[in-house]
Amino acid sequence: MPIRHHARTRSLTAALAALVLGATAAPAAADAYPGHTASRYVQLAGSAADATAARDAGCAEGRTGRTGVRVLFFGTQEKGGRLRHPGTTAADKGERVPASTATAAARAWVEGFTECRTGGAEADLALGVNNKSDGGVSGADAGRAWADVVNDAAGASTGAVSVVGAVDAEPAWSSPAWARDWVKAFTGASGRTLYAANSADGCPAYGSSSESCNNGWKLADLHYVATGAAPTVVALPQIYRTDGIQARQWAAISAWGATKGPGPVRFAGAMSQHTACQQRGGCTTTGNTPQQAWTQLHDELNAHRETRVASLPFATDMRWP
Repeated sequence: MPIRHHARTRSLTAALAALVLGATAAPAAADAYPGHTASRYVQLAGSAADATAARDAGCAEGRTGRTGVRVLFFGTQEKGGRLRHPGTTAADKGERVPASTATAAARAWVEGFTECRTGGAEADLALGVNNKSDGGVSGADAGRAWADVVNDAAGASTGAVSVVGAVDAEPAWSSPAWARDWVKAFTGASGRTLYAANSADGCPAYGSSSESCNNGWKLADLHYVATGAAPTVVALPQIYRTDGIQARQWAAISAWGATKGPGPVRFAGAMSQHTACQQRGGCTTTGNTPQQAWTQLHDELNAHRETRVASLPFATDMRWP
């Protein structure tokens, strides 16, 4: 049953429980597009303006009346417990902020959503970073440190909002070992849900005999960081491409898990970047709308017996603040 605008037809807990139980043995359901939430790249300044912006964003999402996951991506972890802005490299001279500023922003977002929500809406607020390994910190240390941030921020959870974790793990940004270590450390230090909003750069499409992806990654690595590491990890993959190739790549990853690994990928939904593309431009082939992204993934997974999903409960669209 889908999540509908202004009416909560199933709770986040029930939706995620269905994923963990693994409903892929059943025939594909006539699942309907659930509508989308807004997720954001967050550029923290370390000032009072951070909390104001976060509270306003939470309030805006609460007013939609839509239940679902919202991801806040804070960028890259660096040594000394610092965060570097999204979309930057170690050579960037821009401002770094303490990771504790992400906790403060999360608390403000929760306050805004809880105060402004309509229709009994609920949210998983997923606090995320990427797997860029150029910050001078090991994958294991970075994963444990982010678990501490999420666990701390989770103290602000309310009946309307549950604070959880997220990771944007992309093959181009680290070795597979670094990303595996991050996810293993996070899940070892936190029992909270981890949304894996990952890409599958260079991975084969469903039906290929290849198991190789970019930068030395294999299908096994993609599966591990999106599902295999722990029962609390669920996939919310990037389905940006208008040609549908990313959906076919994720079907291949899930099929690998079903036939050679511990089971198919647990998919929570699909991530698009349509709004971010409108804001920044340059998305000739990567500007799927949220509904296009969700439909591509849903239909591709349900085209194959071993990757079928009984439900794909969420869709979220990335934007810049």
